[in-house]
Amino acid sequence: MIGLDTNVVVRYLVQDEPKQAKLASRIIEKAVADGKTLMISLVTLCEIVWVLERCYKLKREELIDVIRQLLQTQQIVVESEGVARQACLDFEHGASVDFSDCLIGRQNVLNGCSFTYTFDKNAAKKLHAAFRFISDSAN
Repeated sequence: MIGLDTNVVVRYLVQDEPKQAKLASRIIEKAVADGKTLMISLVTLCEIVWVLERCYKLKREELIDVIRQLLQTQQIVVESEGVARQACLDFEHGASVDFSDCLIGRQNVLNGCSFTYTFDKNAAKKLHAAFRFISDSAN
């Protein structure tokens, strides 16, 4: 198995910097041709979504498509795939909630947390099964 860093995946996806995009494509396509498995960690997945959203201005629907494509690619293994799939669904249905919040909530539930405390009122409202907002009146 071969791990992929955020910058390699982003270069492969956006093909914006010719030299690095060519190298990323060659490495990924050779690994696939050789039958090797490629690994994307949850941290890398979060970074990919963040970079594509902030730097490349992809819309939520486009980001969801990218996540799904990565999850569906046979030779790519995404760490905690079930958690990533659930977070993708939460992201799809939780307008204005960041993918990272969706992933944090799902990962914490998987790890046995009843919920996750947050100061992010929006995440707590949209992802109420996973988050609890901490207000000034909290005990």
